Amino acid sequence: MYADEGVIKIKHDVLTTVAELAFAGTLEQEKEFLPEKLIPGPQARFRCCIYKEREIIRERVRLACGEAPDANDNGNIIQVLHAACEDCPISSYVVTDNCQNCLGKACVSACKFDACHPGDKRSHIDPKKCKECGKCAQACPYHAIAALKRPCKFACPVNAIEYDEYGICKINDDKCIRCGLCIHRCPFGAIASKTYIVPVINALKSDKPVYAMAAPATEGQFGPKITMNSWKKAMKELGFKDFIEVGLGGDLTAQAEAKEWAEAYAKGEKKSTSCCPAFVNMIRKHFPELADDLISTTVSPMCAVSRLIKAKEPDAICVFIGPCISKKSETIEAGIEGNADYALTFSEIRAIMRAKGVTLQPDNGYDYQEASIYGKRFSQSGGVTAAVLESLKESDQHIDAKVCVANGAAECKKQLLMMKVGKFNDDFLEGMVCEGGCVGGPSAYREKQLFAKDRETLFAEADDRTLNGNLENYDLNSFSMHR
Repeated sequence: MYADEGVIKIKHDVLTTVAELAFAGTLEQEKEFLPEKLIPGPQARFRCCIYKEREIIRERVRLACGEAPDANDNGNIIQVLHAACEDCPISSYVVTDNCQNCLGKACVSACKFDACHPGDKRSHIDPKKCKECGKCAQACPYHAIAALKRPCKFACPVNAIEYDEYGICKINDDKCIRCGLCIHRCPFGAIASKTYIVPVINALKSDKPVYAMAAPATEGQFGPKITMNSWKKAMKELGFKDFIEVGLGGDLTAQAEAKEWAEAYAKGEKKSTSCCPAFVNMIRKHFPELADDLISTTVSPMCAVSRLIKAKEPDAICVFIGPCISKKSETIEAGIEGNADYALTFSEIRAIMRAKGVTLQPDNGYDYQEASIYGKRFSQSGGVTAAVLESLKESDQHIDAKVCVANGAAECKKQLLMMKVGKFNDDFLEGMVCEGGCVGGPSAYREKQLFAKDRETLFAEADDRTLNGNLENYDLNSFSMHR
């Protein structure tokens, strides 16, 4: 992660202020004055002047309200803050100290855009003229011209980051899989996602039943004493009717996918998991010829819990909480009936909590549990496979299936490419775009290495209920587990 504390503080200040005004019912009247309120001046704090700082705040306020930062909204959940991106100084091609300032000037001759010029000690590339064709680097006999990538472009696993004629980052919507990996890699905080804290707050203020649902990746994020019961109490205090851990959805998805895998195995068909929306987007956008037959029709754990709730209360509003950006896109783009209405990151739900003075309190016991340990581990790479195989085992469906666990975007792309050319030798493919699984999501509260021990401490307190046995407590005939 490159985003420093300064970037994070600005983001959180905006989110919290917007949440406070939304609860007060004065957001529409006051949001245009927030840039001056948050950046009073007269001295600039993090940019060249207070006017640029205020423009960045204005764009962030729009994102916090679920809008695009400017008029050009392509519907993508991930957006570029142009005012912040303008400060990025990196050009894609840079002349290094290896330049010998040779007489031939092959780099200058190779450039067709008058961007490469000779200098006193080495050649120089004008980033305003450079079209990033790479001809100068290819021509240099000393290999003195390095091809660099901006952090956002380097982080993107599907090459969806491009630049306009002014060098401002833009996201190719046809390629973007909504993973959000670029967001925290930008040192200027110039890429962010739309948030839905305003409609969630409006829902909490309404008469409708609103349910909070926390991802399995939540456990351990906030320490060994913050349990799902801690979340349940805090969410009820915030105004939610109830709270359900989405690990239960992991159990539901595993059981449904187990049946699908068994049928596919009998037919000699290959299947991939469908719980990671970024992975599903990768298949659909970059390997469309595989999509129809490969992607499991089983809905994600988030959707499963939402359908479970809405089967009992059709007018319920379901709000997912977790470290995932692509879950936001799943709620608005997939068009799956009965899915969660909104998805919030940890920072967004905490902004809502700060606005109401609600905090997560340590829990001395482990009194609330909806999921088996397999559902709880659904958010870890390999967790989906373990849960599906456990469900098959518990139902006495013994298949000698080989499952490839693709951990991270690069491995996902590699295995999909192998499948495309007919060289994928396993039976099933589990894909998670984030390294380590959802626990490594771009909006995690702590990096997975830092909370792994706390997570295991909490899991050690969970009971040993079986996966299929856990689901006997629910009416599974009241809703569908398929798209």
